[in-house]
Amino acid sequence: MFVYLWGYLYSNFFRFWLKWILRQLTGKCELQRICGGSQEGSQRTLKIEYSLGLSKSKVLRNAVHVGEAEVEKCVLGIMKEKKINIQKDTGFKTSLQVCLLQISGYKKLYLEVENLRKVPYDSDNEEHEKQLIQLWNLLMPHENLKARITKQWCDIGFQGDDPKTDFRGMGMLGLVNLVYFSKHYTSEARQILSRSNHPKLGYSYAIVGINLTEMAYSLLKSGALKSHLYNLVPGFPQMKHFHQFYCYLVYEFDKFWFEEEPESIMHFNHYREKFHEKVKGLLLDYNQVLTLQNIKKP
Repeated sequence: MFVYLWGYLYSNFFRFWLKWILRQLTGKCELQRICGGSQEGSQRTLKIEYSLGLSKSKVLRNAVHVGEAEVEKCVLGIMKEKKINIQKDTGFKTSLQVCLLQISGYKKLYLEVENLRKVPYDSDNEEHEKQLIQLWNLLMPHENLKARITKQWCDIGFQGDDPKTDFRGMGMLGLVNLVYFSKHYTSEARQILSRSNHPKLGYSYAIVGINLTEMAYSLLKSGALKSHLYNLVPGFPQMKHFHQFYCYLVYEFDKFWFEEEPESIMHFNHYREKFHEKVKGLLLDYNQVLTLQNIKKP
């Protein structure tokens, strides 16, 4: 109750007067102070996003919703609204523009990921089938599929003889992620597939991969990936950056699984959640960038 009350009072009363006092002392508005005093990346962009969201000015509040093409015009509008002299603060325009590109880009990336997740796997779709076969060929280059519907799919971690049923939750996003990791980190993907066949600590490679797609998706949707993406991309994040984060999850989960040595695959949900909490903890670090290290990058 006290925390809620303090938050309400700060947002609606104390914050206004604190900003006013600091402007009188420094001659700069809050946005200028953030751009000039915060390290570029998530530290700066998250503060800018928070400040704009709480602003009493409609021009500033709307800034977090502009599209990529409107960013420059929006920055000029903010500078006019806050009476910022570009000659006196030469770096402000560029810094704010980068922040707005990151904020806008994150929202657009989420929509792209969500749209791909909503596309169901369709065995009558030639492109879908092509990607599925590509996944097999990348992981099992020395073994040909005997048929489209076959128990061989279990060899790469699907549940039955037709993988399409395993993509129901994540749609084409799950398949695209699996293919991306197998294509750009082929040797690592094959190594992890081999490890997943361990007689005691084994797990279903493809099913776990789809599960990790859901983890990456939920972190993006909740906003937890902002710190990572704002540090990684000094501008507009792309779908490839989401895929690269997924690759990190697959690689790190395999290491985590074997380090934990679960008694049985029946305990998967427990260890999956433990790994999820570990990743969320890492993402709380404003300086964090979660990418694969010491191996080739696409």
